[in-house]
Amino acid sequence: MNPTIELLNSHRSIRKYKSQPLPPGALESFIKAGQAASSSNHVQACSVIRVQDPSKRAQLAHLAGDQAYIEQAAEFLVFCADMKRNTEAAASTGIEPTLGMTEQLIVATVDVALFAQNVAIAAESEALGIVYIGGIRNNPSAISELLNLPEQVYPVFGMCIGYPDHQPEVKPRLPLEAVLMQDSYQEHEQAEQVAYYDQQMSEYYQARTGGNKTSNWSQSMAPMFGGKLRPHMRDFLIAQGFTMK
Repeated sequence: MNPTIELLNSHRSIRKYKSQPLPPGALESFIKAGQAASSSNHVQACSVIRVQDPSKRAQLAHLAGDQAYIEQAAEFLVFCADMKRNTEAAASTGIEPTLGMTEQLIVATVDVALFAQNVAIAAESEALGIVYIGGIRNNPSAISELLNLPEQVYPVFGMCIGYPDHQPEVKPRLPLEAVLMQDSYQEHEQAEQVAYYDQQMSEYYQARTGGNKTSNWSQSMAPMFGGKLRPHMRDFLIAQGFTMK
């Protein structure tokens, strides 16, 4: 198999890390790889906060849902959607920038995701492990204050990077037939594919936990869609200048 595709297919979320630091210059090379990602209209609307202060790490771990590996990982990064730099650059040309457009929010968020995934792949290519921390959005106002984020900037997620101290199995993904469709959306095939995948995930959880977890993919979706997930995000984004016009 192509080694790049093999690396991509081997991704696991790593939540236990050795105390070993990254080699000098490694993080910078990963960030440069992130900068090489595609960017809509070349806006490059991503800024990355590298958090090394132990006190801030501890606060972030708590604010993100008491995730201890934020403190343990060799590196912890907060990836921010950043339209401040762009609007100020545009204003320097003499125009009056239009702020708060929904498309600006989408572009900035997509840019961050593409940037971060390049960073993740670069790190994994050097035998490091990563885990994304969506819990950063649990308390975005407090985290923005802690990191001194101005208007037109918001924290999208965090990322731990370090040498793995465990080797979890690769988690099965949805069947290819469920996500790759020909010419139009294949709605009638989804139920069958999800049922097949639920069985796979049930077996995976049973094997991973020694029979202590009885669940499947559909059941794992219930918390996300069975209630209002992070309802504070809309008001927070508006307060940060992303008014979604």
